[in-house]
Amino acid sequence: MDALIYRLLVLLWFLFYMAVIYLALHIVIARFVTASDSRVLWFFSVVTGPLTRPVRAMMPAGASEPRVRAVALVAYFLLMLIAHTIFRQLGGNPLG
Repeated sequence: MDALIYRLLVLLWFLFYMAVIYLALHIVIARFVTASDSRVLWFFSVVTGPLTRPVRAMMPAGASEPRVRAVALVAYFLLMLIAHTIFRQLGGNPLG
């Protein structure tokens, strides 16, 4: 497999993996932290904002924030699986 394609697929898989981790953490933290001025919630809102923005644009107006995060989590998880599947089809294994 071409080294450039290999590296790009590993990078894409890793980016989707990190997106899934941060979105999952945001969902879990948002359930336990109830203070609206929490710095932890602010941090996760800043980190996951660019991840949820494209999903929010495709959802109907007025969709709740937890719903947008859940749909984004599923979308990025599916993208991670697709990147992994393409990588495996080309003969590599990003998981080790």
